[in-house]
Amino acid sequence: MRGKPILGFQYKMRNGGYKMPRAPIKLLIVDDEFATRTTLAHIFAQLGHSVRSAADGFSALEHIRESVPDVILSDLNMPGMSGFELLSVVRRRLPGIYVIATSGAYSGSDVPAGIAADAFYEKATNFRSLVSLMEIATKPESAPVRGNGAATPIWISRTEDEPPSENYVMLSCPECLRAFPQGFKDSQMLIHETGCIFCHSTIRYAIVQPLDPLTSQPYPQLSGEFSASVVEGGPALDSVLQWKRRPLSERFAKNPVKNLVDVRKLPVDIKSGS
Repeated sequence: MRGKPILGFQYKMRNGGYKMPRAPIKLLIVDDEFATRTTLAHIFAQLGHSVRSAADGFSALEHIRESVPDVILSDLNMPGMSGFELLSVVRRRLPGIYVIATSGAYSGSDVPAGIAADAFYEKATNFRSLVSLMEIATKPESAPVRGNGAATPIWISRTEDEPPSENYVMLSCPECLRAFPQGFKDSQMLIHETGCIFCHSTIRYAIVQPLDPLTSQPYPQLSGEFSASVVEGGPALDSVLQWKRRPLSERFAKNPVKNLVDVRKLPVDIKSGS
């Protein structure tokens, strides 16, 4: 969203394509890309809204403490505190805020599973759809009516100092506020569930998957003996490096990494994980 969207916006404003909102709102835009958030802030300010912007989840929480917005438009994958984590906090503490999540890592118009949002906009697609979502958010009947968000999963970002071979995260119980390490298995399950070791309340959580900086898409999921081989620098690691050198159009075919090496032909010590 660099250049063209705002030029198109200015043209349509001059020709009556976009109209001023019936009810201006307090809008908070959260995106780590400077060009994206400044462009969106300019557009929605021109449409009559009161707009603030933040570069990550921590900065967004500072803005929310100063003044609670009516609507949050937030990217999902950001350094520091991600949008996954931010929106989970917002849903639990301020469930009355209308939330629009945005990302280039998901496609379609449906809210991705586990994301605490009321609507979703796929980045770099029809800008009119984002304007329409904002128009919906300004309508009184769109004001969300819900509980305290207890069923919303807690999103957790893995830190850089955590070894990739260690399948555990630190969980903070939202009920008793105590923290404890929680192991988990590699699986296709997005939302995990466990019990607090202190107060035994149920905790639902999800792990933020890192994005490949070259494609802005999640890295392929590696599991079992193949993952062990990557960690130990075995043949599978060479296969991953081959995968990363392939054209982008081929990198996200179905099971791309698995096609590069036959796991059954790996040495016995790698298969057993020893």
